[in-house]
Amino acid sequence: MLSKIPIDIGKLKGEDLNREILRAAIIGELDAINLYEEFANMTDDQDIQIVLRDIAQEEKTHVGELQTLLLRVDEEQAIELEKGKKEVEELTRKK
Repeated sequence: MLSKIPIDIGKLKGEDLNREILRAAIIGELDAINLYEEFANMTDDQDIQIVLRDIAQEEKTHVGELQTLLLRVDEEQAIELEKGKKEVEELTRKK
């Protein structure tokens, strides 16, 4: 299943537009990762599996590139990402 972009990007301007373009691009990359990995799991052909998993890995790199840009243009996103990391560390800390 491919995601639908939840906002009409054409109505945005400036920084809002740039942030939403990056978020939509990340959504697209995540969809691609899921698609390639699902296809790889469906086939019995090892060559196809190898290539599809390699492509999925490249898409993961694209997510990292796009996220890096998003964190540059959206300070709030960067702050909340750090908060999320800390919360996970606190919740999963072994006692």
